[in-house]
Order: sequence, then structure tokens, then C-alpha cells
Amino acid sequence: MGSVIRLQRQRGAIILTVCMALLFLLGFMGIAVDLGRLFIVRSELQTAMDSCALAAAQELDGVGSSINGVSDSISRARSAGITAGNLNRVNLQSPDWSAQGQITEADLTFMAADLTPTTVPSSARYVECRHQQPNVRMFLLQAMGAFIRDASAFPATRNVLARAIATRGSSQTTCPLPLALRPKTGGVAPDYGFAVGEWVTLLMGPGEAGNGEIGWANLDGSNAANETVAEMNGKCGTRVGDHLGTPGVQANVVDVWNERFGIYKNTVDPATHRPDMTGYAYTTHNWPDARNAYDGTPSSDPTGTAGNFVAKRLAFASCANTDTRTNVQGLHVCETIMALSLNSFQKIAAPGPTASGGHRDYGISRRIALVPVVNGSNDVMDYACMLMLQPLSIPMAPVQLEYRGNAGTPGSPCVTTGFPGGVAGPLVPVLVR
Repeated sequence: MGSVIRLQRQRGAIILTVCMALLFLLGFMGIAVDLGRLFIVRSELQTAMDSCALAAAQELDGVGSSINGVSDSISRARSAGITAGNLNRVNLQSPDWSAQGQITEADLTFMAADLTPTTVPSSARYVECRHQQPNVRMFLLQAMGAFIRDASAFPATRNVLARAIATRGSSQTTCPLPLALRPKTGGVAPDYGFAVGEWVTLLMGPGEAGNGEIGWANLDGSNAANETVAEMNGKCGTRVGDHLGTPGVQANVVDVWNERFGIYKNTVDPATHRPDMTGYAYTTHNWPDARNAYDGTPSSDPTGTAGNFVAKRLAFASCANTDTRTNVQGLHVCETIMALSLNSFQKIAAPGPTASGGHRDYGISRRIALVPVVNGSNDVMDYACMLMLQPLSIPMAPVQLEYRGNAGTPGSPCVTTGFPGGVAGPLVPVLVR
């Protein structure tokens, strides 16, 4: 009889031991499952914050007020950051973040160079994206509350916080035009003797080159004509210190140059050879001031079509302005507006904000471009930001570009390209925290 009682007591002790062990196992499983879930949500949220900060930082170009309808840098940064961050999926890849709230304007904070908060667009140099994702559902850890007196120690949900800070820094590699700009006599950084808005002759017609200042310059150091064409089509990777080639006059580059203006021969079109958002071009015929075509106002308008580049880009204007015509030659279109000959080019990208298949549908930033600044040995030492003013004519005549400042200045309109970590050139977004 005594042995039976002892056996029952042992069985009872085993049950208690197993229950205690299961409780501990449940705790470890809760740590593994629920804390693992929190870690995944935290990683997803951090990716969203990184995307938010990088996209917002790219817009911090120091523009402090609206220019022809283009919002200031902080407004653009907020929009870009919110859009990029919310494209990410959070809470186990939920597209709407489990309906717990996504990034809003309140989640973005802007800071000046000394890291003090600012709401002044021209002073904003850093952006912080900070967001708390609430109500991340717990499962096993919540069940632990049933075994202890203080159930609040294991709530049904937890909150996860992530933050990222980004700014803009010089890029390691760049994708400039295959041209070279030498400083003016006595000119030093950052502008090397050039004034913002100044028109500079970058390409010479046959037999007109000779001052040694500017011209085609292959980025790979060669003198091959096909390399110049390839680099106009996007082949790049230039660094400070690279030696540039000097191929001379390159008439065969005319097609790829003019495609950026939406000007084509019959064999190509905007869908396969994308233009800028506007093809409206500038010569002294339609812009007699010969300066500040980017955002200025002409003193006179001989052709009745004049408007600065920013305004024409917003209107998706073609080289024939904003009407519905898509031909190169004829009265009040490309050739007559610019007073340039475009023999063998027959069609242009469709203009206007409602026209399909033209500058609106296929346009990207292709005329605000980098140009390497070189020393006397033709070695890259910096980058200028320049506006391509006019297409190449046939027969080729001198071509001008407008100097828009050093590509590394905060207010540069040049599109940021490349990887961060360089010492000169366009500024690219980079995470600092």
C-alpha cells in the first residue's frame, strides 16, 4: 500500500516537473518566435527609414524658394522621403504596414550643418526619418502572462522604433559628358573663373578649334570616335585624377547628342532613345542675352517662343516649342527658332503635358549634365554642372553650354550619380547614422 502511494506521489512530481519544463520551453520559444518577429519588423522598418532618409537627402540642394512652380528643397525632400519610405513593406512584408500607420511629414526632421533643427530650406543639410511602428502582435510571450501574477509584463503587442539620418557627399565615380573644361586664366575652385549663367563654347566646328580650352575628351583616355559615342550613351565611371583623351572633332556624335533634345532621324524614336523633359534649345537668335537660360528672363523675344529651361521643362516643350507640331523644318519650328541647320533630322518628340509618346512620357533629366574640369595635363580635378543649350547642327558649328556652377555645391541642379566617398563632383545621398 505504501509503495503505491509513493508511486502516485512520484507521478505527481513528474507532472509538475514537466509543467515547469514546458513553461520554460514556452518562454524560450516565445523569445525565439516573438522576439524574432520584432527583430524582423525592426529590420524592415530600418530599411524603410534608410530609403526615406536617402531619398529626402537627395533633394536638399539648398533651394530656398519656389522657382517657376518648383517647390523648395524641404517640400521636395518631404515628398520624396515619404514616397520612398512607404514603398517598403513592414510587419512581415505587409504592403500597408498592417494598417498601423506609415511615414508622415511629422516623421521627417531637417537639420542645418551644425545638426540643429531647421525649417529654412536654404539651410537644411541633414534629414532624419524617425518612425515608431505600433502594435506588433505577440503570440507566445503573451501566453506567458497566464502563468504569472503581473500579466502586463507580457503585453499583447509591442512597439518598434527605427531612425536614419542622411546628408549629401561627393561621389566616387561619375557619368559626365565626354567633354573637358579648363579653368580660365587665374581661375580657381570652385568656379575656375566662370560665372553661373555664363555661356561657354564647349565644341568647335571643323577648323575652328585651336584655343585649347574645351572640346571632346574621351573619359577612358582614348582618342577613338566610337568611344565618344558610347560615352554619350551612358558608358562612364570617371574619377578625379583620371586622364582624358583628346579625339578632336567628332561629327558622328551628332545623333546621340541631338537625341537628348528629342530630335531624331527616321530610324529612332523617344521610346528607345529617351530625350530630356524638354527639347527647347537656346541660341542668340531666340535668347539674345546669351546667359541665364536655365532660370532667367530674356530682355527681348525675337521669335515669340522664349522661356527659360525650368519653365520649358514643366511644359514638356519640344524644340518647336509647345505647339502640336513634330517636324524639324518649317516656319516657326526648330530650325527657324534656333537659326540652326538640322539637315537629315526629320522628327521631334511630341511636346506638351497631354501629348503621349513624347517628352512627357519618355523624358528624363538629360540636358543638365556634368563636365569634367581638367588641368593642363588633361587630368580630371573637379566637375562643373552645365546645361546643354543647343543641338549639333549640320554642318557642325560651335556649340555652347551654360555654366551652372560647381557640381559639388549644395545648390547644384545636376542630377546626383555614383557612389559616395569621393573628394569632388556631384553630391550623392549618404547615410550618416
